[in-house]
Amino acid sequence: MLAEADAIRQAVDLLDDQFVAVVQTILTATGRVVVSGVGKSALIGQKIVATLNSTGTPALFMHAADAIHGDLGMLQANDVALILSKSGNTAEIKVLVPLLRRITVPLVAMVSDRDSYLARQSDYILHAYCACEADPLDLAPTTSTTVALALGDALAVALLEARDFTRSDFARYHPGGSLGKKLYLKVADIFPHNQCPRVSPETAVKEVIFSISANRLGATAVVDADNKLRGIITDGDIRRMAYEHDSFLDLHARDVMTPAPVCVPPDEFAVSALQIMQERNITQLIVAEGETVVGFVHLHDLLREGLV
Repeated sequence: MLAEADAIRQAVDLLDDQFVAVVQTILTATGRVVVSGVGKSALIGQKIVATLNSTGTPALFMHAADAIHGDLGMLQANDVALILSKSGNTAEIKVLVPLLRRITVPLVAMVSDRDSYLARQSDYILHAYCACEADPLDLAPTTSTTVALALGDALAVALLEARDFTRSDFARYHPGGSLGKKLYLKVADIFPHNQCPRVSPETAVKEVIFSISANRLGATAVVDADNKLRGIITDGDIRRMAYEHDSFLDLHARDVMTPAPVCVPPDEFAVSALQIMQERNITQLIVAEGETVVGFVHLHDLLREGLV
């Protein structure tokens, strides 16, 4: 691991104007980044493609061996070709490069040997230098693939920054899993639209208890005749009132409610609703459009979506 870490640090020192030129070439291209390679370089190429796609740079993978047997047809004149090879002299690469030249796409080499065939034939070189592999025999692709992967990540991040790629952009490409949900899921997507318990300020406490119990949300909204929010009553409020007043059943909602409760709009991010709950040590929030109550979002809704 130390050997691979040292190689990455050395690769950082080798970054030059060629790296900047590659970034600019990809940014101005109207097509995709078509990544190719053979062997372990092909596997690293596939990972680079995945990272580019997920960070806003359209890319696809074309295996070098398959390219010379028909897959070259996926390449278009407005694309940018990125070829990975440690030696830069493999047989498949030597067949592929002249074919790429006929299509006249910008050709970028990610290669360890700057004097290799691939490097000499390319428009740009990303120098993924590897003095030796991490294994004692200096045979297994280890350090070389790690350096190539790190260089591919650096390219993707540089493009991401140049495009002003935002968290919202990232969310569009990562809708699955907890990461995507934190970035795109809104309150409107998770709160139960068919459960909106509400009472009037004049409602008797007994009826308030029924309203809270019927919906299993642990609370009810207090609204006026125009459905405008006036307060909230939670099951905790009921318990406290029962403890403090012997005749609490003679009270009304207006006597028990908490006025001006905290609310969230339907278009608020669900993760923001969770943050409010955590900060205030509560388990539910009223969902409101202006002063109009439209529902409740409960901590259980957030748990169900894997946000907690």
